[in-house]
Amino acid sequence: MKHTISVLVENEFGVLARVSGLFSGRGFNIESLSVAPTLDPDTSRMTIVTRGDDRILEQINKQLNKLISTIKVVDFTGEHYVERELALIKVTAESDSRAEVLRIVDIFRGKVVDVTPRSFTIEVTGAPDKIDAVLELLTPMGIKEIVRSGPVVIGRGSKGVTG
Repeated sequence: MKHTISVLVENEFGVLARVSGLFSGRGFNIESLSVAPTLDPDTSRMTIVTRGDDRILEQINKQLNKLISTIKVVDFTGEHYVERELALIKVTAESDSRAEVLRIVDIFRGKVVDVTPRSFTIEVTGAPDKIDAVLELLTPMGIKEIVRSGPVVIGRGSKGVTG
């Protein structure tokens, strides 16, 4: 089962290494990890996506809470939250396929952020399922490169890391 965990930590040297070491040292895989400062420059927020059963998730939560730099851990699994991801996709855009690529980009409310005579670089944001869907449609056109941010989440209503 997929789990999305948000961790509020002190923004200090080595925190990311300690968190990733916690996962690898116990044989847990991180599918995606996003880290950035919050409104308070002394704290950062990590969004971690991992897979495992409830027992594994319980271990992860306990271990994260034991870290001195951890302020709060919130598991969004089964909760209502807003999830977004960013993807940059470089796709072949020869003269015969340019119009079709632009139609797909428009349907998914993406943006063309770079153009060359033989390719477009597209920016798409949204839920991971949306990113997967646009990739599926662009694959026959010839995807050259993909960069994905991994999801970031925020709780709906009062549920959240700072709430």
